[in-house]
Amino acid sequence: MEAIELLKNKFGVSQKYKYEVKDGEEIILEIYWHPLTIAERESILAKSKGDDGNEFALNLMIEKALDKNGKRLFQEGHKASLRREVNSTILQEIQVAMMTSGDELKVGEAKAALKSQ
Repeated sequence: MEAIELLKNKFGVSQKYKYEVKDGEEIILEIYWHPLTIAERESILAKSKGDDGNEFALNLMIEKALDKNGKRLFQEGHKASLRREVNSTILQEIQVAMMTSGDELKVGEAKAALKSQ
């Protein structure tokens, strides 16, 4: 198998991650996302010109957050409300989870990996 196929199988965009927003033991919201690609990062950075990191993280969350069916949870129009009406600690928890996705947040293996079994 070629190097590109190995990377796509193990670390490709078909990977899916999950984060649970909780209030005590109660799950308030489940957020899913696929890994950030270079193309997506460039697009989000372009939207976040002159940013100190906060704008990028918020734009990342708006672009990448999905429900369990793959539907976007947030739209661009939600940005102002998220900035003004939601506790920043909760938003930061979600954003950090998305930026540091790893095996502990993984929902399932890549589709390509499943096909090889």
